[in-house]
Amino acid sequence: MIRLGAGRTDRVVAVGAHCDDIAIGAGGTLLTVCRVRPGVRVDALVLSGGGGEREQEERDALTAFCPGADLRVTVLKLPDGRMPAHWEEAKCAVEELRGRTEPDLVLSPRTDDAHQDHRGLAKLMTTAFRDHLVLRYEIVKWDGDLGRPSAYQPLTPEVAEEKVRLLQEHYPSQRHRPWYDREAFLGLARIRGIECHARYAEAFDVAKLTLNLGG
Repeated sequence: MIRLGAGRTDRVVAVGAHCDDIAIGAGGTLLTVCRVRPGVRVDALVLSGGGGEREQEERDALTAFCPGADLRVTVLKLPDGRMPAHWEEAKCAVEELRGRTEPDLVLSPRTDDAHQDHRGLAKLMTTAFRDHLVLRYEIVKWDGDLGRPSAYQPLTPEVAEEKVRLLQEHYPSQRHRPWYDREAFLGLARIRGIECHARYAEAFDVAKLTLNLGG
């Protein structure tokens, strides 16, 4: 296991197709980054859920997951499950996001995610953020699409527990779902922790990585 640092992280972009995607896939990573880098700027873009209960859940949740950050949240109103039919709107939103920030880290869904909204957004990110460190998070679901990740962010037990607590606290609209529980979230984090010699971890795919071994 090789441990590499990404350098100084002053600006983060986090995107999700739906409210709660970012928190489920990378909430522990956001907690970790924001606690060690007070004042880090976090630009979050969510494509659906705007204008209602889900948007308020998302804003409250991301505020909790990004303590002390300079947080800017945009939640759009694209219909859930219809992102391919709204490609132009989604593309414009991603390009507008790219135009207002130069991030050190981008958190995005995976390009091979089984959900068409997640997959479509992930593909858009590669066209807008070409020279950035893009970590593609995973979301456990009934499709059984979890793969073999190539990058890990270890989580302390305290951060892992905090992530689960915040997910339960801030997304009451999701508590009825059979997969939305402590066992699912901590169980996956424990498995990913085993894979990187940690107690808990979040795992990501990385499309490209440029090394500077002689720098």
